[in-house]
Amino acid sequence: MSTWQSFEEIEAWNSARAFCQAIYKMMTETELKNDYRLKDQINGSSGSVMDNLAEGLGRGGNKEFINFLGYAKGSIQETRSQLYRISDRNYISEEEFKRLKNKTIEIENKIGGLMAYLKKSNYKGPKFK
Repeated sequence: MSTWQSFEEIEAWNSARAFCQAIYKMMTETELKNDYRLKDQINGSSGSVMDNLAEGLGRGGNKEFINFLGYAKGSIQETRSQLYRISDRNYISEEEFKRLKNKTIEIENKIGGLMAYLKKSNYKGPKFK
């Protein structure tokens, strides 16, 4: 049985939220703020991670949740790719790039662990009660 009543209880969502805050800080405090397209892209993709986690849980079924977790994994990988472009354009230091890149890997692993847990679970979700 799923133990989450709301997305705020999911560790991966909380990690994604903290990561979004770090991305926003980078967007406002570096020269990335003047690269409007890339800034908008990373803002959107990083936000999609937490949004897909929330939407997936809200769908009420494990199969749908797993599907949205897949979208969240895609979004975190997209964000990691954008971090490379940000680094290549020298908007952030190598140390900051490594720190943020490692956060994307950490979040991706949490999402993958959640997917594996749900795939093994016999619980189908509250909408199937």
